Amino acid sequence: MAEPGTLPTGFRELEVLAMGTVLLVEALSGLSLNGLTIFSFCKTPELRTPSHLLVLSLAIADSGIGLNALFAAASILLRHWPYGSDGCQAHGFQGSLTVFASICGSAAIAWGRYHHYCTRSQLSWSTAVSLVLFVWLSSAFWAALPLLGWGHYNHEPLGTCCILDYSRGDRNFISFLFTMAFFNFLMPLFITLTSYWLMEQKLRKSGHLQVPALIAKTVPTINAINYALGSEMFCRGIWQCLSPQRSKQDRAK
Repeated sequence: MAEPGTLPTGFRELEVLAMGTVLLVEALSGLSLNGLTIFSFCKTPELRTPSHLLVLSLAIADSGIGLNALFAAASILLRHWPYGSDGCQAHGFQGSLTVFASICGSAAIAWGRYHHYCTRSQLSWSTAVSLVLFVWLSSAFWAALPLLGWGHYNHEPLGTCCILDYSRGDRNFISFLFTMAFFNFLMPLFITLTSYWLMEQKLRKSGHLQVPALIAKTVPTINAINYALGSEMFCRGIWQCLSPQRSKQDRAK
């Protein structure tokens, strides 16, 4: 990790400034847009439905991702991590929690839309609340495991934010990485794609493949942004764990 006020090794002033600025803009945009979604749900009675509760949960998770990015952006611009070791663990936990909740929340929304269009029945409040609780409790469980010893949170290469420590290639971390990826990336992706595919097939057979068809074809593309972020994190972990050319500096972390 870089010393306070100094540039991280291998990075120039302009590169660090650009990364911090981009991350800051991304964080503020995410917080603003998702905050507007949360405000609309709270202030508009017509939006307070079980299906929109799933959207509210996703907006809260994405706001958490924006908040996590805001702390990272501030640290990059300060040129060091100012929150200490405990702050690093908290930052890693909060980031993982909200990323997992965002991905699983997208899968829950997909299933909710399948339930609505294919069963022609409204999603009940009990079902929606159960889905939201499951998403957040499951996400908290997986995000807490590195704090308990399965996996590990540490500073990323810039030393200005904390994520899963992909430089570790031991059996403990690899087993956590693949198990976590299966339950938090592959399973939600399967549920999302299957739900929209079944919805499209159902509507095609009924002859009502119009506006819902547009939803069925475009929403998985939008959701793919979440999975791209998660998959990038997963693939980076696999690369650093399995590559025989990892640097001694990465091994030392």
